[in-house]
Amino acid sequence: MNTLIIKLIVNTLSVFIAAWILGDSVALSGFGTAILVALVLAVFNVTLKPILVFFTLPATLVTFGLFLFVINALIIMAADALISGFYVANFWWALLFSLVLSVVNAMLFSLGDGRRRERG
Repeated sequence: MNTLIIKLIVNTLSVFIAAWILGDSVALSGFGTAILVALVLAVFNVTLKPILVFFTLPATLVTFGLFLFVINALIIMAADALISGFYVANFWWALLFSLVLSVVNAMLFSLGDGRRRERG
């Protein structure tokens, strides 16, 4: 349970930071909206993304996996359509938001990876 809460907090911070980096092209109405976006993206990544990946498998194979970026952008645009306080200007900004979100998320998770180990 604690890991889910920590992941939600990190994903929320990632959404907030990525929206801040991209400025006016991606807008959040507040931190509560960032939490909602993180939750919706998590649900979409668990439910919608595997279905989209399955149906677009030929395109994904032909493009050597680059089509997965398009799927990520479509998921972000779906979250934009669902959440009223979340705005993404267009497809290209959704694509850039997904890339920035991935980088920020990886950086934040790597900060928490420095577990202390006992030496003996």
